Amino acid sequence: MSVNPDAAGREYPPAPPYQVGREAIVDFAAAVKATHPAHRDPQAARALGYADVVAPPTFAVVIAQRAEAAVVADPEVGIDFTRVVHAEERFTHARPIVAGDSITATVSVASVKSLGGNAMVTTVTEMTDADGEPVATVTSTLLVRAEDEQEDA
Repeated sequence: MSVNPDAAGREYPPAPPYQVGREAIVDFAAAVKATHPAHRDPQAARALGYADVVAPPTFAVVIAQRAEAAVVADPEVGIDFTRVVHAEERFTHARPIVAGDSITATVSVASVKSLGGNAMVTTVTEMTDADGEPVATVTSTLLVRAEDEQEDA
């Protein structure tokens, strides 16, 4: 099945709120080798004016991917996840993500483009805090590889 170009413009209901935990930030920071003390030490983060440890900027992808799962799981979009290659990720932050945040993410399909038999699917995930204030926007582009004719034989 190929990706449905009519999916462009489709919006999905918000994903359940993501409760940002200190341990998740510390683990993510270690995984991406973000070494600033504010990513793992609450006192260091508080000295900078934050309520708790601060997530590295790319931590937003953890939350975005939970919302993006709705697009991938939507049979009307037609994404075969076994054929997905991550193409691009862009982050726009209104403010840092901090342990203790409750973040709601809402995803929409910005575009579906054909590229040499493949499909490029771009999603935009808007994140807000418990007060409805903007936190971050994640724009993600997936390349969905075309089916190989030999695989059908």
